[in-house]
Amino acid sequence: MKKILLLSDTHSYIDDQILKFVKQADEVWHAGDIGNLHVTDTIKEHKPLRAVYGNIDDAEARAEFPLNNAFEVEGVTVWMTHIGGYPGRYKPRVYKELQENRPKLYICGHSHILKVQFDKQFNLLHINPGAAGKHGFHKVRTMIRFELNSGEIQNMEVIELAKN
Repeated sequence: MKKILLLSDTHSYIDDQILKFVKQADEVWHAGDIGNLHVTDTIKEHKPLRAVYGNIDDAEARAEFPLNNAFEVEGVTVWMTHIGGYPGRYKPRVYKELQENRPKLYICGHSHILKVQFDKQFNLLHINPGAAGKHGFHKVRTMIRFELNSGEIQNMEVIELAKN
């Protein structure tokens, strides 16, 4: 079993509220718009990190992290990107990828809107964790944590953080 913390859209911001949950996870996944790599470097000091770059990320972030990240953890296939769309409204490049590879879990960021939705067409769970940073229109900073265990996604929780 692995405990996963999923976040996105930190926009160069990391604080003790985020780090408290980082320390409780087995792995941290960042779905792009990292901003300053101090964010990901800080996370990596505590836990293993998987990430993708987002549209605001510079050449340094793009050199360290891919546009798309496909992997498997605890029997769950995962496909993560920053800008990808939602069930019924995927970006063309994402739609093609989902048709060809059919992950069990699809993750994106970008919108700053937390959304968890089952996609019947591709038989996958779509997750956007919202935004963990302070930059943007969102009123509450959000992240998601869950467990992966023997091919199952379990015990999903929404984490809400003060925006201050």
